Amino acid sequence: MSKKSNRRTFTKEFKVESVQYALSCDKPVEQIAKDLGIHVNNLHRWITAYKKDKENAFPGVGNGKDTKDDNYILRKKLAETELERDILKKALAIFSKEPH
Repeated sequence: MSKKSNRRTFTKEFKVESVQYALSCDKPVEQIAKDLGIHVNNLHRWITAYKKDKENAFPGVGNGKDTKDDNYILRKKLAETELERDILKKALAIFSKEPH
């Protein structure tokens, strides 16, 4: 029996607008979060992420930065190369045996 997740998801636009509002408003972050109907910790995390990298702050599910994609591709190529190496080692061992 699978349990359906009740986590709320927010769009990138909502997060950006919330952060910009929080940064430009004189109200405390706690009050802004309450007004928006979100938990204050979410808003604090969004503000931190936005300040670090405005362009790539909220990539979305499965849309990591390019470095994550590069790492995935490199790991896949490495695994393939290691498999080829192991096959060649086995072939070398078979063909280097002396005939009886």
